[in-house]
Amino acid sequence: MGKVGFNFPILLTLIHYTTAWLLLAIFRALSILPISPPSKTTPFSSLFSLGAVMAFASGLANTSLKHNSVGFYQMSKIAVTPTIVIAEFILFRKTISSQKVLALAVVSAGVAIATVTDLEFNLFGALVAIAWIIPSAINKILWSRLQQQGNWTALALMWKTTPVTIFFLLALMPWLDPPGILSFKWDLSNSTAILISAALGFLLQWSGALALGATSATSHVVLGQFKTCVILLGGYFIFNSDPGFVSICGAITALIGMSVYTSLNLQESSESSSKQLPNPVKPKDKESTELDIKDSANVV
Repeated sequence: MGKVGFNFPILLTLIHYTTAWLLLAIFRALSILPISPPSKTTPFSSLFSLGAVMAFASGLANTSLKHNSVGFYQMSKIAVTPTIVIAEFILFRKTISSQKVLALAVVSAGVAIATVTDLEFNLFGALVAIAWIIPSAINKILWSRLQQQGNWTALALMWKTTPVTIFFLLALMPWLDPPGILSFKWDLSNSTAILISAALGFLLQWSGALALGATSATSHVVLGQFKTCVILLGGYFIFNSDPGFVSICGAITALIGMSVYTSLNLQESSESSSKQLPNPVKPKDKESTELDIKDSANVV
């Protein structure tokens, strides 16, 4: 967007969500959109809160990317992990094991080392990045919780919350976007680039919602940090870029921490599923069967 000259992050986010809502409307017209759960199971306040928080999370994220480097943006994402852990404990009394805490600490340290070479920011950008942390954490928690406990599908939840998000983005635009929107050159090349970013934004939101519904808010953050390490190492091995020895070591360290974290999650999942298995029914002997028949006859 910098090369295109489109320096309006909130308007860009608004275009993304408007495009997403139009695509969802087409899905609904074609009967592709899944049916939403009954309205009584999920209060409107929960959907409204998710839509509002999503506007702040997405809008501030794009504003942060405009004023800061990608490395600083990734550094601010590290703070989302402890924020989610603290918020889930305060709101839902959810705790995690000390082994997971250690694995997450290794992941955060590795990502910090991997991205420390690309830290460019200004005061306003830093304030925006700090303000983005809490809405981002709450957004992930609500997305995961509503899908897992409210039986919402990703597309149905997007359909219900996107209008609220659009409303709040319209309210944020005069405050965070610079003047000059009407003077932007909407030619074919610029418009195509913006529409492609909108399509990719829809796919990003959809895939992120699917991941949140299948895992948890913390795991979704780890997935995003995994993406950062893959980009860094992929550039080194495929495109011969040179991020530096320290950055490569940081990315490898983060991948080790992610592997341990994933292993602990899979272990907990297998243990919980084994506990839910029904106990095998023991076959009755002949004597007990005869007694059951007599008891049934007496009851009749």
